[in-house]
Amino acid sequence: QVQLVESGGGSVQAGGSLRLSCTASGSTSSFDCMAWFRQAPGKERERVASHYTPTDDTDYADSVQGRFTVSQDNAKNSLYLQMNNLKPEDTAMYYCAARRWCSNNPRVYSTWGQGTQVTVSS
Repeated sequence: QVQLVESGGGSVQAGGSLRLSCTASGSTSSFDCMAWFRQAPGKERERVASHYTPTDDTDYADSVQGRFTVSQDNAKNSLYLQMNNLKPEDTAMYYCAARRWCSNNPRVYSTWGQGTQVTVSS
């Protein structure tokens, strides 16, 4: 069983930066895709970014393209999300998720972390 633990959330002003971390433990060999999702109050959970280990491919939501960078450290079983030029609309609970293949649909992911809160004030 794989466990995911996120950290690094916090409160920043617009234009600031945060770096989120997600550390995986357990049997991770079958999880080639790790992704970041976020969910704001009253809104659906949306994919922010993903990383596919076999090809080192990354993919981003249009709303964060150019501001967020996802990276993975396989030796540490960790996924990171560097968030720059944060905007108030980035405020949400951020979750790490893992599965065999990448998907934008949060319903197909069965492995999730507990989430870390990001709050951006104007």
